[in-house]
Amino acid sequence: MQNQSPTGSREKKRAQFSDAPQPKSRTTPILIAVAVVIIVVAAYFVINSGSSAKPSATTVASDNTAAAPASDIRIPLADLSGKAKFFDYKLADNQPLRFFVLKSSDGVYRAALDACDTCYHARKGYRQEGDDMVCNNCGLHFHSAQINEVHGGCNPVGLPRSVDGDQLIIKVSDLESRKQYF
Repeated sequence: MQNQSPTGSREKKRAQFSDAPQPKSRTTPILIAVAVVIIVVAAYFVINSGSSAKPSATTVASDNTAAAPASDIRIPLADLSGKAKFFDYKLADNQPLRFFVLKSSDGVYRAALDACDTCYHARKGYRQEGDDMVCNNCGLHFHSAQINEVHGGCNPVGLPRSVDGDQLIIKVSDLESRKQYF
C-alpha cells in the first residue's frame, strides 16, 4: 500500500464534494410559507371587517301630520323589498335606536331591532346575506321568514308592525319600550 500525501487526499475529497449536488437552503421555503400565512390572515381580516360593517341607514322621524298620530313611523311599502332597509330613529330622550324592515321571501313585511337578546351589548347589529339576516357579533344566520316569529336568543328583536294601505306602520311606543337594547 502506498501512503498518499495528506494534500492529495484532501483534494480528492474536495473534488468528490464539489461534484455532489449542494443541499438546498431550508430558509427559503419557510419564509415563503410564513409570507403566505400572513397574506391569508390579512385577507381574512380585510374581508370580514368589510362584511360586518353596519349598512347605511335612513333617518326617520314620527309622522306629525293631521292624518296620522305622532306616535307612528310610516314607511311606504313601495320602498321595501327582499333587501333589508335599515333606519335610525332618535327616541324622546335623544337616544339613538336602529331597526330594519324588509319584505321576506314569504311575502310578509317584517320589522326588527338591529339588536338581539344575546349580542346586543356588542352593538354590532345584523347584515343581510341572501335571504338571511346574520348577526355581526356571533355569525348566526336567521331566515327572513322567521323574523317576528322566533323570539329570544340571538334572533333579531321583533317589532310589532301593521300595514295601512300602502304603508308599513311602526309605533314609536314600541320603539321606546325596547330602548334597553341600545
